[in-house]
Amino acid sequence: MAVDAETFRSVLGQWPTGVVLVTTTAGETWHGMTASSFSSVSLDPPLVLVCLDKRLYSHRLISESGLFGISILGRDQADLGQAFAGRAAPAERFAGGDWATAVTGAPVLGNALGWLDCRVVHAYPGGDHTIFVGEVLAADTPRATSPLLFHSRSWGQLADPLPAEIGLADTGLAAALERRGLPSAKLLRRVREAGLRTRVGAADPDAAAASALVDALDVPDALPDTGTVEFLYRDADGAGRLVTAARAKGAQAVGRIPDAFARDRRDASIGAVADLVAAGCDEIALDEGDEPASPLNLRELLRDAVSVAGDVPVRVRLAEHAGLGLANALTAMKSGVRHFDVTLGGLDDGLCAVDVLFLATRLDVASAADRDALVAAAADLETACGSPLPGRTYRLGRTSL
Repeated sequence: MAVDAETFRSVLGQWPTGVVLVTTTAGETWHGMTASSFSSVSLDPPLVLVCLDKRLYSHRLISESGLFGISILGRDQADLGQAFAGRAAPAERFAGGDWATAVTGAPVLGNALGWLDCRVVHAYPGGDHTIFVGEVLAADTPRATSPLLFHSRSWGQLADPLPAEIGLADTGLAAALERRGLPSAKLLRRVREAGLRTRVGAADPDAAAASALVDALDVPDALPDTGTVEFLYRDADGAGRLVTAARAKGAQAVGRIPDAFARDRRDASIGAVADLVAAGCDEIALDEGDEPASPLNLRELLRDAVSVAGDVPVRVRLAEHAGLGLANALTAMKSGVRHFDVTLGGLDDGLCAVDVLFLATRLDVASAADRDALVAAAADLETACGSPLPGRTYRLGRTSL
């Protein structure tokens, strides 16, 4: 005896899928629907399949026209998916969208994660559905972000797993000490010995193990003799020259994007990430500016930035604006970030190194940094400054968690 339809549907609902729009054309009229029963079939030739209920109007149109388009929806396109699932009338579903046609004339979504333009080459019976196999005649990936998911009759997004390990670099201590007229070499060396890369000070004897920040490149010889060259992103050409110059000196190149999380700079920041990837950067750093970043806009930007960066590590430099620093650090970890720029003790509103390690420990996230050594260094820094440091957890002691 076959399983009943409701049980079958309930079980299959536990399998999460992406969401696509299946579109076709009948003369001058476009038609489309939302589907999750979509899959790749073959690379050579490029084939995909979609399964459609025989009772649907889309089924009839694709059977007659022999063509269809597939548009893969992003996490921010749930409203569009719901409209094509029946919330909007067929005549209204294409209103206001970024639609285009390629080879077959079937409409595809211009700002989808990806789209495929297909010609039907096989149509197999599949019970109350037909399995349409399409040869892909054209395809594109217009943008990069996380996908829209469908699970148990609900719309959702990818889960946010925490990283297994994070890395820290101290990019604020040298400048903070210099502003206070305090010696930096000994403290920078201790921070380095604790497992953090540090930004070089004015007279740092360990420059080869540190990083240096430059703003512009006049001639390659102007680059400092450090193991890592950080540079402020200005444009694609400048980024390419700086990466080439860093490579010539045997140094890693880190492109930094200033004010990356400002609300009005989202598109510019994502474009800068793409430019830095193309330039060949070893790391891409996103800096919080004077405008405090909220966990929400941080999450929105980082998801796309990490996706665009691909295999290039993304790091963030966050500030302790109004107590949001650690909340933003957690958001960054859950958005795919594994590397953080910090400052010993949290001087000058930098995110405190010990605080980030405290958070990581509470989350069972590992780090190669030696927290005990950093706590001891922070205690000496407090003595040198003559006042308590902004950091919140360095006074908990070397082993207290």
